[in-house]
Amino acid sequence: MVQLKDILYKVTINAVVGSTSIEVGAPQFDSRLIDNGDVFVAINGTKVDGHDFIDIAINKGAIAIVCEKLPSNLKDGMTYIEVERANQALAFMASNFYGNPSENLRLVGVTGTNGKTTIVTLLYQLFKNAGYKVGLLSTVKIMVDNTEYKATHTTPDSLTINKYLKLMNDEGVEFCFMEVSSHGIHQNRTDGLQFAGGIFTNISHDHLDYHSTFAEYRDVKKSFFDHLPKSAFALVNIDDKNGLVMLQNTVAKKYTYALKTYADFKAQILENEFSGLLLKLNEAELWTKLIGNFNAYNITAIYGAAELLGLEKVEILRLISELESVSGRFQYLISEDKITAIVDYAHTPDALKNVLETINSIRTNNEDLITVVGCGGDRDKTKRPKMGHIASALSTKVIFTSDNPRSENPNTIIEDIEKGVEPQNFKKTMSIVDRRQAIKTACQLANSNDIILIAGKGHETYQEVNGERLDFDDYKIVEEYLKQLQK
Repeated sequence: MVQLKDILYKVTINAVVGSTSIEVGAPQFDSRLIDNGDVFVAINGTKVDGHDFIDIAINKGAIAIVCEKLPSNLKDGMTYIEVERANQALAFMASNFYGNPSENLRLVGVTGTNGKTTIVTLLYQLFKNAGYKVGLLSTVKIMVDNTEYKATHTTPDSLTINKYLKLMNDEGVEFCFMEVSSHGIHQNRTDGLQFAGGIFTNISHDHLDYHSTFAEYRDVKKSFFDHLPKSAFALVNIDDKNGLVMLQNTVAKKYTYALKTYADFKAQILENEFSGLLLKLNEAELWTKLIGNFNAYNITAIYGAAELLGLEKVEILRLISELESVSGRFQYLISEDKITAIVDYAHTPDALKNVLETINSIRTNNEDLITVVGCGGDRDKTKRPKMGHIASALSTKVIFTSDNPRSENPNTIIEDIEKGVEPQNFKKTMSIVDRRQAIKTACQLANSNDIILIAGKGHETYQEVNGERLDFDDYKIVEEYLKQLQK
């Protein structure tokens, strides 16, 4: 138990009814998790309003309510705190409740449309291989040094973030690498955290179902850098025109990385093959097992961050050369029939274009490139025709299929994708709603030396259909069919 007034430190309070000098349990924003003595934080979310659950929370034992609007009927003996923003209040309360754990390690946040998962995961690998105790908060998983936990969101809620950061403190973790999504920033989930650094990868078309405009999406990303402290570094990709925008108002130390522009950390691709990349990185040559132009950017960001965090340059180069690819990020296998299958999380137009251009830059054009791709349901519909256009323009054959249809009709999603196909590419395309059947068909169409790209789901091991999560792993399925169909 802690004093309520202690966990309210830094919270912007408009009004108080009752006493804050009381012993309380944990802050909670889900009324179902309330125990006797807890504080209920009523958050007005995108789907439900926590204010509707205040009475339920009180009946379950909450002794204090934090809300944006005081209820009309106040219960005797209860403490009510009216705040400006409940999301932000929860973030500060979570940090305070867990003892501000981000201050006891070096936390680096990575934001941008593409590359976040790869960069944080590879930084985790690199610092582990350098002998440190390391934490990871990513789309794929949460790691507290060597212990793995399941991830549910790109950026978890602030209670979850601080709970795992506290576990990291308990394990003696020195560095933590964290994905920072636009949703997470907008919903104040990262407020109250002490960052040692921030990395910006790029911005392209995504999440416009949530952010009303591209400018709003960009400015949300920028606000992460606006709030970095003077002691932190801000490392941005200036080949992206929004890179310098991120630095406009930050007080953090400013650094840049690029492939095409003069920057603090500059890379040049010398060789690009399916076996890896040969890079010239700030005058040093480096071989990495990672593949493609986009990974050259990721490696440059990783190199810059590692140097800014104090590792020796020669040691960083050695450690980068040992890094393994991330699950579902340009993860590939080659069958006995010499068919290459690549599984990648590319689910935005820019990411799909990057992966297809990478494959086309490596292949000889004597082989077919067969792409299997879909788009998620209940998400940004405006990107669907763009995905169809890019896939059909840059592939030899394309199979449009389901991704995670969620509550939408998968046929409707595919029709939206098909609208982006130009007439000269119609003959390249077919549509198979069943994703398993689409992958099987791609394997049947492929001949020796052909390349199959299965895009959109990457590391995910499920398919979400009408509220159900069904077991589905692109990598395992393509591996199984290529074995079955050996010619």
